[in-house]
Amino acid sequence: ALEQIHFPSNLAMLERARHRLAFDEFFVIQLGMLRQRQRWQSQAAQALPTDEAALQSFLASLPFTLTVAQRRALTEISNDLAQSRPMSRLLQGDVGSGKTAVAAATMRIALAQGKQAALMAPTEILAEQHFITLTRLFERDASAPSIRLLTGSMKKSEKQAVYADAASGLAGIVVGTHALIQEGVAFKDLALVVIDEQH
Repeated sequence: ALEQIHFPSNLAMLERARHRLAFDEFFVIQLGMLRQRQRWQSQAAQALPTDEAALQSFLASLPFTLTVAQRRALTEISNDLAQSRPMSRLLQGDVGSGKTAVAAATMRIALAQGKQAALMAPTEILAEQHFITLTRLFERDASAPSIRLLTGSMKKSEKQAVYADAASGLAGIVVGTHALIQEGVAFKDLALVVIDEQH
């Protein structure tokens, strides 16, 4: 393949060489990712069994019913959370497909175990939208958590208040930008992190 990519016998051999070298590159990347995943999942994590009563109460409080696909994703996620290894999962869907509702239900699972959750968004506008959405989704829940917003443009005093609420455990959910991973941010018992990416 190396010889044919530099000195091809014909166009067909050049194309075969290009495919082979591309395969090799992706294969090495995939092996690296699998090794990283194996290392990640070999670490111990606290299992978060689902409190079915709390979850069903939250789902019943929503102004809509989850779709079959959303319920399936939530079941898979709750099965992962019940394991004593870290969960790493990609939830993919179109805009408006209900990913945030599934994320909120997942957060409810963590909250029912006395844990905290965080949601990190790539922009302040998106973080504010998630904050508003989560506040609305949890407003009818009998055990509604305290939800805080943390962004880089907030005043220092506002940030300090959020830092204190996260560290004390008063904030059950903290929504923010990359401000969530800045020095000085600490949680009392963070068990679930949701990262929203717009790719």
